[in-house]
Amino acid sequence: MKKKSKTIFTCQTCGYQTPKWMGKCPDCNEWQTFVEEIQVSGASPAAGRSMSSGNVKPVAIDTVELTDEHRMTTGIEEFDRVLGGGLVSGTLVLIGGDPGIGKSTLMLQALYSLASSGHKVLYVSGEESIRQLRIRSKRLSTVSSDLMVVSEIDLESIMTMVKTTEPDVLVIDSIQTMYNGDLTSAPGSVSQVRESTMRFMVMAKKTGIPVFLVGHVTKDGAIAGPRVMEHMVDTVLYFEGDRNHVFRILRAVKNRFGSTNEIGVFEMKEDGLNEVANPSAVFLSERPENTPGSVVTASMEGTRPILVELQGLVSSTSLGTPRRTILGLDHNRVALLVAVMEKKLGMHLMGHDIFMNVAGGVKISEPAVDMGIIAAVASSFLDKAIPDNTVVLGEAGLTGEVRAISHADIRVAEIKKMGFTRCLVPDSNLKRMTGIKGIEVTGISAVEDAMEVLF
Repeated sequence: MKKKSKTIFTCQTCGYQTPKWMGKCPDCNEWQTFVEEIQVSGASPAAGRSMSSGNVKPVAIDTVELTDEHRMTTGIEEFDRVLGGGLVSGTLVLIGGDPGIGKSTLMLQALYSLASSGHKVLYVSGEESIRQLRIRSKRLSTVSSDLMVVSEIDLESIMTMVKTTEPDVLVIDSIQTMYNGDLTSAPGSVSQVRESTMRFMVMAKKTGIPVFLVGHVTKDGAIAGPRVMEHMVDTVLYFEGDRNHVFRILRAVKNRFGSTNEIGVFEMKEDGLNEVANPSAVFLSERPENTPGSVVTASMEGTRPILVELQGLVSSTSLGTPRRTILGLDHNRVALLVAVMEKKLGMHLMGHDIFMNVAGGVKISEPAVDMGIIAAVASSFLDKAIPDNTVVLGEAGLTGEVRAISHADIRVAEIKKMGFTRCLVPDSNLKRMTGIKGIEVTGISAVEDAMEVLF
């Protein structure tokens, strides 16, 4: 039967297809994202080849033999923490982030660490030549005979290369540059990215080789390509941080083999990314003393508590609608807490601009820092500084009550370790805490209680 070709238009954000060009995608509501592609009817991208061996049969799950899970450590503790303790055999990891944030640098350093421990690793770059990789590797001091590099974008050539070299770890930088000759669309299109990811996923599961895919991000901060790409991989990591700041945060948003709450903190230096073993000390290193509007609170990132500084600024305004500028916190959560302060504390904040910031570029979403937000805003509004040795914890309700938080004992232990001598915690948490020495812990049951203790 003769194959027929037809032209379709595919959204490069969500993968929606239509027979005619459209300015706005009806599925994801993005503008100017449709690209013309040629589709051959009667043939699939995988025509002529099979991804399965054909002799696979289902088995009872209780007959599957289990062995001790062996994870391959990269030698970078912050990286291993986010991965869940190391690399699982056959895992497919997607790493996204803004241009210049340090994705390729992290991959090169991780491969060098693996190569130094005796593993054979392969770095495939579709954006740099091998000479450029050598120059960057020299600058980062990541030169090793077991670290193999190649500049290639053809998918079939890479698959053949993996079969012949048999690396222990494979890095594809980036997945948007991969090209499959069976498809007529250009590299970076939805069909190319989807097909390339599927091929690497099948290869990883069959061979047991861990594969890292580096992905570009769109202007909205999402990984470029269809959302199905994130569903196919085992782990999705995002590199966060401002290129104008030295700190970078690696966060897991999906992880089949570990927690999605862990973060890794890195510092960008001339010789590459350096681990930050004690993020609390770094984030508090430049905290001003006896300054209104500044308060320290403790946030749980996975299994690790991190002390951060919340900064609040309240200033009068002549505008009809006061400004609410929030950085690093949930805008709606701050608005809710300001309303609680208006109602329960009698602070008239409607005629004031409110600015909130988390020092160091950290993003906090948990409600356990509610009392820290209230304390920072009240401190700036009253122009009274909170004592430097005090840390404030607690979740605030709409009726002004202070609710219990999780892992209060772990947070207090970290607060004590960092040299603070006083801590405000929810009263319900204090009743369950025992054996606290070396730090004064005060229980609060309402926001009014916190204001009386602090001011």
